[in-house]
Amino acid sequence: MNRLTAWLGVVLVVFSTVLARTRVDEGNRRGILHLGNGTELESLDPHLTTGVPEFQVISGLLEGLVREDNATLEPRPGAADRWEANEAGTVYTFFLREDARWSNGDPVTAHDFVFSLRRMLSPELGAEYAYMLYVIRNGRAFNEGRLENEEDLGVRAVDDYTLEITLENPTPYFVNMLNHHSFYPVHASTLRAHGGERDRSNRWARPGNYVGNGPFTLEEWSLQERIILRKSETYWNREDVMLNGMVFYPIEDAQTEERMFRSGLLHKTSTIPLSRIPRYKREASGVLYSHPYLTTYYYLINTKRKPFDDVRVRQALALSIQRELITEKILQAGEKPATWFTPPGTGGFTPSQSLEEDIAKAQNLLAEAGYPGGEGFPEFTLMYNTSEAHRTIAQVVQQMWNQNLGIRCQLANREWQVYMLDRRTLDFDVARAGWAGDYADPHNFLDLHLSTSGNNHTGWSDPAYDDLIAQASASTNQEKRFALYDQAEAILLRDMPLIPVYWYTRNYLLDPSVKGWHPNILDRHDYTEIYLEPSK
Repeated sequence: MNRLTAWLGVVLVVFSTVLARTRVDEGNRRGILHLGNGTELESLDPHLTTGVPEFQVISGLLEGLVREDNATLEPRPGAADRWEANEAGTVYTFFLREDARWSNGDPVTAHDFVFSLRRMLSPELGAEYAYMLYVIRNGRAFNEGRLENEEDLGVRAVDDYTLEITLENPTPYFVNMLNHHSFYPVHASTLRAHGGERDRSNRWARPGNYVGNGPFTLEEWSLQERIILRKSETYWNREDVMLNGMVFYPIEDAQTEERMFRSGLLHKTSTIPLSRIPRYKREASGVLYSHPYLTTYYYLINTKRKPFDDVRVRQALALSIQRELITEKILQAGEKPATWFTPPGTGGFTPSQSLEEDIAKAQNLLAEAGYPGGEGFPEFTLMYNTSEAHRTIAQVVQQMWNQNLGIRCQLANREWQVYMLDRRTLDFDVARAGWAGDYADPHNFLDLHLSTSGNNHTGWSDPAYDDLIAQASASTNQEKRFALYDQAEAILLRDMPLIPVYWYTRNYLLDPSVKGWHPNILDRHDYTEIYLEPSK
């Protein structure tokens, strides 16, 4: 290597280092927050998305009737500046802000919410989260095409700025649900301009078309590169929004994301490589955040495929997983073995029964199903979405099933969009899944497995289970509700359409310049309260 080549090499290294350090520094100077977001998004239509990465972006573009306190998650005014309920808890009246505006300048009205809630429940749209709105009177009937007149849905505009929502039954957690994107409003005339109001292929949710009512607007969406949001000029509370913009990066590889953080390219990562957690803990650098997260990591089982239609096979798979080995030796960040589905203490609820590792019992069950020692058991596929952690856990579980049961499975990595499509169409044998709480109540976890749930990707259903959840939904007595949920959890453990693996701890890296960021169990953050300080 000659001197000129060596000198150029040094210059390039120094130049690239300077560039790498300037993104966060420049972001702090300009008020632009740079966030790793895990994966490319399916959509920015709030009525069609189901994933956490999508919500992280949509919650900056749209605003529901309520927002959440960053620290406590208590509901606080959003598009509605106040609300009240009747004595029975079945009718809620929301008084909308008369100064709220869409990003095109139109006023945000009660009619927008009526239009949006009807769209979300419409059979034509086929929204996976439609069942969330079954708490509304005639919501299920409307979604199933059994309501002749949509005016009979329990949603009406009393006037331009007064919205009335009537529920099927008193629902203690109703207001907490309202910051979920399934309840967010969409701009009717924009949808009409870019396709059918209830057409899933409508292109309204693209840059240049998007009209929102949130604190930020959509400036750019470059696939597999970045999504740029800018501070809205029409948001009712724009004077108090301290960020001027946000940039979300779809980085699926945790190693790459962590290197970008260390190089000053990101204020926050979506996760952290498992192998790096012990080092960050030892260094006590102040950038590692690790806190409880209301989420269950589990495996879906396609109960429509043989041999997984046999409950003994499903139970054998579940009983032969050594969960403590996974949490203590692989994850090492405070995760807990999941011995039932709903995270313990959710809204004060903890089931009475649990799933314990029992390899001998698992082997006996597999033999009873006709596969002694795994003999004759067909090779199957374990599918997961792109992630170092998902791959590592899948490899460990693959080995456990082989060693403990004598069965073999192949691992199949899928990009996010393909992974979600395969899940919805039941084009898998066993698939990795995770359910993050939308609100802190056991109902949010257990209604996932209803036969009517668009997020039930197992092919399993049980009328007794559906009835228990319906009874719990109709009850205002917490002791009775929890007893019904306990029976529902027992049915899940009996039939095992899914395999709980562990309860999450949320792990990510956050630059000290980010202020107003409060860890909470739902890992949700109100961007209107976040600001940046210059790097030290």
